[in-house]
Amino acid sequence: MSTILDVAEKAKVSIATVSRALNNQPGCSEETRKKVMRIAQELGYEPNEVARSLINKKTNTIGVIIPEISSLLSSEFINGIDAIAKQESSNLIVTYTKSNIVSTEENLKMLHEKRVDGIILVSEILRKEYYDYIKRNNIPCVLLSTKSAEYASVPYVKVDDYDASYAATNYLIKMGHKKIGLISGSSADPIAGNPRIEGYKKAISDNLHMEVEEKQIVSGNGFGFDDGRNKFIQLMKQYPDLSAIFCVSDEMAIGAISAAYRLGIKIPEDVSIMGYDNLKISEMSVPPLTTTAQPLVKMAEKATEILFKIINKKADDVHSIIMPYQIIERDSVKKIK
Repeated sequence: MSTILDVAEKAKVSIATVSRALNNQPGCSEETRKKVMRIAQELGYEPNEVARSLINKKTNTIGVIIPEISSLLSSEFINGIDAIAKQESSNLIVTYTKSNIVSTEENLKMLHEKRVDGIILVSEILRKEYYDYIKRNNIPCVLLSTKSAEYASVPYVKVDDYDASYAATNYLIKMGHKKIGLISGSSADPIAGNPRIEGYKKAISDNLHMEVEEKQIVSGNGFGFDDGRNKFIQLMKQYPDLSAIFCVSDEMAIGAISAAYRLGIKIPEDVSIMGYDNLKISEMSVPPLTTTAQPLVKMAEKATEILFKIINKKADDVHSIIMPYQIIERDSVKKIK
């Protein structure tokens, strides 16, 4: 296997010039660069990534930490992150935080040991111990689909969950619904739980001029299909005269539609159902799901762009971003005259 020294000797230039030419760096003419590239190709020389990382002090690898959320949601985020990473000639190491198996702190330490150039933390609270570890080890970090009021120096990219939930509930009200139930995440979840619950409550208060009763809300342990299916059954028992349900994730909404089918409840003729996320599966459900769209891939792309700005020392151009949401009308919500 040819080495960089072989290329340098045949091109009659220094090793440093070969390195500059192959990495498209200033310090050599276009004629020399083309000559070096041609000779490297003739010799079958391939740069050693480990050696290059020692020189550049970069591994051209970024880490992603994702909690136990929807696999469909995760794949959208990973697609967006990977697209930008490829543009930057970088690779991904994706880790999953699983309760009682692998903690976020363990994943942080593992990624740091792998010497990743930066980390994207997805849909998870930035706890003090995570922040301290990141700062202590000078690890570039960006938050995706979460934010931290306490550690505002860490940039984030997300949708305003409170506003989006308010808009979704208000849409159901504008469609003529007054008895609206909510299938939510945990109220103790400050990221996707409590803000969506409070947005729903505020829309009911502002537009129907009534307070939300306890029977109108059921909370799942997560945001998945089983949560939606099980909590639909519970909600129908405690609030049987409702006409519409807002589910705070599309997977929950599709779980609710499945439960309705088994119970002989027609959607949207008997009950209207609205989701949140606009996952691809929302178009495939029967009926197709009306939902509140988050631009998931775009969010991931923006977060990754910010991370590379930090890595490449362009921090002056770094700021957090609130992304727009959109109501997508399909067939799971009926208009009441």
